[in-house]
Amino acid sequence: MPQTLPYGSWPSPITAADVAVASPRIDGARFVGDAVWWSEGIPSEGGRTAIFRRASHGRSDVEPILPGPWSARSRVQEYGGGAWTVIDPDDVVFVEHSDQRVWRLSPGGDPQALTPKGLGMRFADLTAADGRLYAVRETHADGSAPVRDIVIVPLDGTAADNAAALTVVVGGTDFIAYPTSSGGRFAWVSWNHPEMPWDAATLHVGRLAPDGTITDAILVAGGPGVSALQPAWTGPDELTYIADPHGRWNLFRVHLQGRSAAAVAPVAIHDSDTGGPLWNLGLRWFAPLEDGRILAIRTHGRDELVVIEPTGIRTLGIPLSSSLLLRDVRGTRALLTGGGARTPGGLWTLDVDDPSTLAAVRGGAGLDAAWLPASHPVTFEGPSGDVHAFDYPPTNPDVNGPDGERPPYLVLVHGGPTSHVAGEASAAIAYFTSRGIGVLDVNYGGSTGYGRRYRERLHGQWGVVDVEDVAAAARGLAAAGVADPRRLAIKGGSAGGWTVLCALADTDVFAAGISRYGVADLRALAEDTHDFEARYLDRLVGPLPEALEVYIERSPLTHSERLRAPVLILQGADDPVVPPAQSRAIRDALAHNGVAHAYVEYEGESHGFRRAETIVHAFESELSFLGQVLGFDTPGVPVLPLD
Repeated sequence: MPQTLPYGSWPSPITAADVAVASPRIDGARFVGDAVWWSEGIPSEGGRTAIFRRASHGRSDVEPILPGPWSARSRVQEYGGGAWTVIDPDDVVFVEHSDQRVWRLSPGGDPQALTPKGLGMRFADLTAADGRLYAVRETHADGSAPVRDIVIVPLDGTAADNAAALTVVVGGTDFIAYPTSSGGRFAWVSWNHPEMPWDAATLHVGRLAPDGTITDAILVAGGPGVSALQPAWTGPDELTYIADPHGRWNLFRVHLQGRSAAAVAPVAIHDSDTGGPLWNLGLRWFAPLEDGRILAIRTHGRDELVVIEPTGIRTLGIPLSSSLLLRDVRGTRALLTGGGARTPGGLWTLDVDDPSTLAAVRGGAGLDAAWLPASHPVTFEGPSGDVHAFDYPPTNPDVNGPDGERPPYLVLVHGGPTSHVAGEASAAIAYFTSRGIGVLDVNYGGSTGYGRRYRERLHGQWGVVDVEDVAAAARGLAAAGVADPRRLAIKGGSAGGWTVLCALADTDVFAAGISRYGVADLRALAEDTHDFEARYLDRLVGPLPEALEVYIERSPLTHSERLRAPVLILQGADDPVVPPAQSRAIRDALAHNGVAHAYVEYEGESHGFRRAETIVHAFESELSFLGQVLGFDTPGVPVLPLD
């Protein structure tokens, strides 16, 4: 019979070390011959990104392709994406994290440089097509704003010592993405400050001259208030792409001869998005199949995978509903990443004509399902309208909570803030729920996955709507009798950390907060952050200097005397997005106020923790902190000293 113990103190087999290795961070994947190749972060090796392959038939052993200390990770726009691809039968080209150069690795050999050293160049979105290697290049020089363009990287290494050997295909905009070539046609997506790619991005097509330059460029889609994404050639003169002219990202097809564009199955996906925020270059939400059908991801709260056929739309009904991305297709086989409500995230293969063939290549398991909480979509009424969230109740097959006692809850605030959660089973959440701590993951106004109107609820209101929404969700959960209203804590990273600090300063809902590299001062963020997000705040708060008073009034540091609840602050020492100075200022304010707190700064970590030892320490620190401030024992983890 299950024993009865106080919530928060339940014994659990899920350790912080399990969190560090569960749900691998897959950075890319593709079919190569009869094998699947993929890249993933290796926490036990300092977070480096390695490349592996596994035969899709017969042998199932994993073979490393990119050995340490090499790491395939791009820093274009700081978030990178598309850091490797495959050319020839099995040569891999990749961006080495330490120097941001492009390298070529042949079987049995050593990597050979393809781009020059020491000129401030970074590369991403590597794309092999028509016998060429295309890349997005970002050049930093003389302290000025980075310059971005699409270039052709010679595969023979002639550009390794001669930057002039890199052919510029197209440039002239602040940001550029999705180099897409086919039969002399070339498509790409671009946008300019102050827009973010989910606010407004344009899709252009031109003819590719023999020397690699573009002629006869035309605008196909996008512009003010419209975000165009992911072009894909589906015929000699036919381009399929994503755009949201009517408020939802939808698939469109254009015939360039007549320049007529039409939505693909518009009625069936009226209430969902095929598309998402382009934080990382190269993301894909649909894939044309060889027989003309389209495999696509639709999102409204949760994700679903569908096949768009001439006779209509067929939902595949697989148990994956969160963080779905399409990585590659081959015939009717697909390669995708994601997880589900009872399925941890991983890398999967699937035959679209037989969904029962869904099989994990990497991840997708590792924890006993009895310890994984089933996420439930919930909706609460907030001042600006509905607030969407996912509830993970305390779940432990061996323990029940005392009769009449409500559990403590940890309210999660995702980063971005233009991002999305979809109720995925994970060790990071089960770490808390298996110990009797409920988790509520909130898609506050500004989140994707519910259409442009919901996303734009945050325009001009960052620090207001997000705070009101997470507070309304927490209050709603307590009012429903699910959570203990006196033991509500809040946790978030980056933009989510900002909402944590604002919620602690501006509401009395939360008894404690955990901020991972959270924004504390909007003025400092506007001055210090990197170029990709340099004008992000124009929409979220207002343009400077006109909105200076709003920046001051909204910032938690301005009202640091209001911070009275205990706070745990976790920060990467090498964070270029939210520098440590902001977290240190909050630490000093808490000390001045005499508020219980802890500050941990991790050497070698950036914006998001990748090292195993950091992940373990961070989760154990969070659990110890919650136990101390919410009043329950936390056996099995070191006690975190609070100042």
